Amino acid sequence: MPRYTHACPLRWADMDANGHMNNAVYATYLEDTRFRMFTDLVPADPAERLASNFVVHEQTLKFVRPLVYRDEPVTVEAWVEDVKGVSFTICCEIKDGSDVYVSSRSVLVGYDSTANRPRRFSERERTVITSFAA
Repeated sequence: MPRYTHACPLRWADMDANGHMNNAVYATYLEDTRFRMFTDLVPADPAERLASNFVVHEQTLKFVRPLVYRDEPVTVEAWVEDVKGVSFTICCEIKDGSDVYVSSRSVLVGYDSTANRPRRFSERERTVITSFAA
């Protein structure tokens, strides 16, 4: 299955009082991975970006084990499932080798912010999205 891999740096400020990465920062790690994974789909023109962007409709995170701060980045692996006309699911694992810290599923929806409504994917978007499909 084609997976996108991102070496995600950890920040000292992301650590909680217990010496673990704070649960709230994992959503930011996932957002950063999604942006990098689909950077080819971000239009250069700001008006076009508003008309053809994506929003997170639903996101679940399963915390498997604590991630402790260190200088080395953590690996985020991402892949796509369940591609539909206006939505798709991104599955991610934040991990080191086979040790998974967090697994997630995020449903993204194509969205037109100028019209304030969901939109169907273009053929180009569908091609990029499905290139990561399981």
